[in-house]
Amino acid sequence: MELSVYNVKGQETGRKVTLNDSIFGIEPNDHVIYLAVKQYMANNRQGTHKSKERSEISGSTKKLGRQKGGGGARRGDINSPVLVGGARVFGPQPRDYSFKLNKKVKKLARKSALAYKAKENAIIVVENFDFEAPKTKDYVAFTENLKVSDKKNVLVLSEPNKNVSLSAKNLQKSQVLLTHELNTYKILDAKCLLLTEAALAELENTLKD
Repeated sequence: MELSVYNVKGQETGRKVTLNDSIFGIEPNDHVIYLAVKQYMANNRQGTHKSKERSEISGSTKKLGRQKGGGGARRGDINSPVLVGGARVFGPQPRDYSFKLNKKVKKLARKSALAYKAKENAIIVVENFDFEAPKTKDYVAFTENLKVSDKKNVLVLSEPNKNVSLSAKNLQKSQVLLTHELNTYKILDAKCLLLTEAALAELENTLKD
């Protein structure tokens, strides 16, 4: 697949790039995409939820009523789970939700996500650029020129660029990432993927077989 290269003004530069079919032209594997997204979301969970068990509740341990003859439950002390203010039975405890995936699985998931974006014509290649200073209005103009300002978009850079990153920081629908930060979830979450020429080359070099 060939794509035109655009500049910051949204104009075609006259150059074209050919997307690597072994990455952008594969048949997407939905299951590995599911696993990669599940891992990303699980790894982001804090797992700090906690409820108090019976031994952690402050209260008297005196038995409130006789064992039989009361006509109700044989509850024990005031910390009993059947009473208001008592402990919780089998409540949540702190835990680690993260799990690991094989590198090949994660790699295939990213390639599958990129293949979906290529099929949807949701990839735009732009020439390498920089701003003179961090200005939000410059980045807004950039997205408007490319006609993606109304869509959730992700710009992928090959190396850190402070001016570009800060310019997009306050925009809800825009995000700037480096190639090594681009994962399956970020690719699928964006409606449009903006790749600089250098980022595209680095991405293809990283994901090639």
